[in-house]
Amino acid sequence: MTSERIDSTRAPEPVGAFPHARRAGNLLFLSGIGPRVRGSKEIPGVTLDDEGNITDYDIEAQCRSCFDNVRTVVEDSGIPWTNVVDVLAFLTNMKDDFSIYNEVYAEYFAGEGNPNPSRTTIEIGSLPTPIAVEVKVTAIID
Repeated sequence: MTSERIDSTRAPEPVGAFPHARRAGNLLFLSGIGPRVRGSKEIPGVTLDDEGNITDYDIEAQCRSCFDNVRTVVEDSGIPWTNVVDVLAFLTNMKDDFSIYNEVYAEYFAGEGNPNPSRTTIEIGSLPTPIAVEVKVTAIID
C-alpha cells in the first residue's frame, strides 16, 4: 500500500518535519493540529510574557481555532467533514478545560450534519508550542 502526503495551503504550517495529513488506503490521518494562524506566530487565545511563557489563555478560542484548522485540512484533502470517524484530543488542563472543550467540540463534531466520530481525550503535561489543546483525526476516503 502506498501513501500520499497532504499539505494544506490554508492551514497553519506544521511545527516540525511532517505533513498536515497522509492518505493511506481508504483512510486519511491528520497530524496533530493546534490553534495557530498560518504565516504567523499568533496563537489565538494565548497571552505570553516577554520570555514566551503563558500568562493567560482562553480555551474556547483555542478550541475554535484548532477545530477550524482541522476542518481546513480535511476539506483541503478533498474529504467531506462528515467522513471524520475518530478524534484524539490532547488537553494540558483537563480539570479546568474539559467542560468548555466538550461544549465547543459538540458544535463542530456532534449533532445533525456533523460526523459524530469516536473520541478520546487525554491530559498531557505540555504540547510542543504554548498551546492548551491539540487534535488529531482520522477520516474515511470515499
